[in-house]
Amino acid sequence: MKFSALNRKEMIGQLKNETYDVLVIGGGITGAGIALDAQTRGIKTALVEMQDFAAGTSSRSTKLVHGGLRYLKQFEVKMVAEVGKERAIVYENGPHVTTPEWMLLPMHKGGTFGKFSTSIGLRVYDYLAGVKKSERRSMLSADQTLEKAPLVKKEGLKGGGYYVEYRTDDARLTIEVMKAAHEKGAVACNYTKVIKLSYENGKVVGALVEDQLTGEQYEIHAKLVVNASGPWVDEIRDLDKSKNGKVLQLTKGVHLVIDQSKFPLKQAVYFDTPDGRMVFAIPREGKAYVGTTDTFYDQDKANPNVTLSDRSYIINAIHYMFPDVKITEKDIESSWAGVRPLIYEEGKNASEISRKDEIWESQSGLITIAGGKLTGYRKMAETIVDLLAKKFQESEGRNLKACNTKHMPISGGDLGGSSKLEAFVNSQVKAGVAIGLTKEEAKDLARRYGSNVSEVFELLKSKKMDALKYGLPLPLFAKLVYAIQNEMTVTPIDFFNRRTGAILFDIKTVKQWSHKVIQYMKDEFSWDEKELQKYTWALENALIEATVPVEERKELPTASNEN
Repeated sequence: MKFSALNRKEMIGQLKNETYDVLVIGGGITGAGIALDAQTRGIKTALVEMQDFAAGTSSRSTKLVHGGLRYLKQFEVKMVAEVGKERAIVYENGPHVTTPEWMLLPMHKGGTFGKFSTSIGLRVYDYLAGVKKSERRSMLSADQTLEKAPLVKKEGLKGGGYYVEYRTDDARLTIEVMKAAHEKGAVACNYTKVIKLSYENGKVVGALVEDQLTGEQYEIHAKLVVNASGPWVDEIRDLDKSKNGKVLQLTKGVHLVIDQSKFPLKQAVYFDTPDGRMVFAIPREGKAYVGTTDTFYDQDKANPNVTLSDRSYIINAIHYMFPDVKITEKDIESSWAGVRPLIYEEGKNASEISRKDEIWESQSGLITIAGGKLTGYRKMAETIVDLLAKKFQESEGRNLKACNTKHMPISGGDLGGSSKLEAFVNSQVKAGVAIGLTKEEAKDLARRYGSNVSEVFELLKSKKMDALKYGLPLPLFAKLVYAIQNEMTVTPIDFFNRRTGAILFDIKTVKQWSHKVIQYMKDEFSWDEKELQKYTWALENALIEATVPVEERKELPTASNEN
């Protein structure tokens, strides 16, 4: 069965009628990783997500699979070593959604980083993270630093550290892991909210869920339940009456997107601000995005907002490190805010709280995983599934396979390793051009979808007349059809945000083509006028959220069941 929202009824039928070994609550990167690992070890897995996949933290990060250099300052050596090594694994298993990005760390007189300490720190980082030879750090003079990043502040510049991070599309990484889990046999459904946990003899054995699209409620039966719901883990623990001991501390991070014409950033820069925090400025798809803030947060987790002070903080940080860049509020094309589910540590400010993950098990058997970083998702999943395997060994005598995700390509990553990506992309040009795409459009789709691009091309070929009928450009239509048929896309926001990133990095495309995309989706999903209006409003609200700080918004009609 294809991973398509058009098959949603059949998926729900499976969830209702079968008993699973494990039910995973939460469809972010952690839940997706657990579903993939569990299913490949022979554990029959179901997963539910109350919003769209990756709609919470997993589409709102800095979009880096990074080793956590700054955690060296907090002496979190074990975490740096672990996530540093995981970077390369994530890259090799999905080179179409992750790419190496050389990062410049400028050093200024009186700044956080001195030449000696930075050199030592980066060398230790290379060692801990097992960085390959071609990507090991080098130290630059002030002139070499300005050669790489001429916009960086010249006053007091002493030099720079130059090292590799990995840039990713966090939402696409999540959906590709989820698709891989589906391909292995897991059943995953978005817009499915857990409203109550089910028990037998005091042990949790599933959940009552509500379909957020239809309002239908039904039971899912499972032998074990894993709570991987990110910022919502304490709510699920509340349902289990087991929220005691450690709890979450949410912090908010904000990023701004500016066109390269206003901020011609060609080199990724990781810099310290006057208040001692660290901020990334990263070039991507003709834009520069800058962030992140780090403030405590206790409001709406599904809709964290960018405030005027968030925006001012980042603009001031840009002016501080790039004094010749005269951007103003008017130059911000888009923005996003995300919530980090960290584990509360008394007396620590938002930036100091550890990013390490922890696992808790309640008396009812509910297993909760909290904290952690995007980069470490696969390792976190391995730890959880090792625990599940141990439980099945003890209760049923089942000897399950060991974890084998370390060298397992995610969906679209079946390319034979990262070194083969460019040759693969070039090999797809002919097929793309044959169905009416330009060479660059064909390459872009091949780079985006990796080894799944042949299916994208096939869909485009078979439905090309619809592209003409709805007046949609072929590359956009190809993404849309594939997103509906193979990526559980339910709403226009799913498509324009989490499947393509257009709301963040190509907002003009959203404004230009949203009406025609919505019309096509209306016909595909047979929406009535009420549903059409709901999804249209929701997209309009999402565009406003991306472009207007919360204090400047007027009262707007909102659509229910949308984030």
